[in-house]
Amino acid sequence: MTRVAVLMGGPSAEREVSLVSGRAVAEALAAEGFKVSTVDVGRDVGALVRALDPRPDVVFNALHGRFGEDGCVQGVLNLLGLPYTHSGLLASALAMDKAMAKRIFAAAGILCPEGTIVPREAFAAGDPMPRPYVVKPNNEGSSVGVRIVQQGDNRPALDGPAWQPGVLALVERYVPGRELTVAVMGDRPLAVTELRPKVGFYDYEAKYSEGKTEHLVPAPLPDAVYRAALDRAKAAHEALGCRGVSRADFRYDDSGKGGPQKLFLLEVNTQPGMTPLSLVPEQARHIGLSFGELVRWMVENARCDA
Repeated sequence: MTRVAVLMGGPSAEREVSLVSGRAVAEALAAEGFKVSTVDVGRDVGALVRALDPRPDVVFNALHGRFGEDGCVQGVLNLLGLPYTHSGLLASALAMDKAMAKRIFAAAGILCPEGTIVPREAFAAGDPMPRPYVVKPNNEGSSVGVRIVQQGDNRPALDGPAWQPGVLALVERYVPGRELTVAVMGDRPLAVTELRPKVGFYDYEAKYSEGKTEHLVPAPLPDAVYRAALDRAKAAHEALGCRGVSRADFRYDDSGKGGPQKLFLLEVNTQPGMTPLSLVPEQARHIGLSFGELVRWMVENARCDA
């Protein structure tokens, strides 16, 4: 019987989401016939190493955010020689550094919104680009700290616990229109989902609070735009060197004359959520894969960089 250790929790701002993901994955893998253990990961790397002794056959990485998604835990697992799900160290680190990922996407010819890195302290001198613009921490996930700065908005641009001293801000031109996402499984983009938040935009609360966002899958888009979203998600997955499952997020400006030239890649998530509300399991169901079949595939395709 294959022994799988599910890593969950972690020290990042996305700890609670990771715990929900990890519990769901562990339950599904046990139902699929795997021998499953769970590890609530903290900041102590030694404790993590001890928790993985005796060694499992595979590690399912259900961590989100810093340490679990940025190459750090991947490096530990590489040193231990343990196969793990999702992307390896380099792809994880590149994807988590949003500004670096944008450079790679540009080199691959993938359209992204114009943006720049701005030190936190520079906002005291005023807006770094004309409003409206989007500001987000350069190395967080799940829309932690993301804000749209609109005309007439008097609230500080960097507001909230995500903005600690030393955090770099990625500032991007705001793209009006529709929020889209595409899961990639191996070399296969699954589907395009349109996300319609009932209030505001697709922020952390809209992602993880039931009933806050309508999911339309397949997204009601012109065929050319739908195909372009699938193709660009796969191209972004390959440009970063991702493996396993990833998810690419887009904005599509359908004002005036739309088309693929108005489809903008925002970022790639190498550790997409596996909660009951998550988008990858939803797209897997759309193509006929149960949650159990999805996580089984992820375990069977786990690898180690070492």
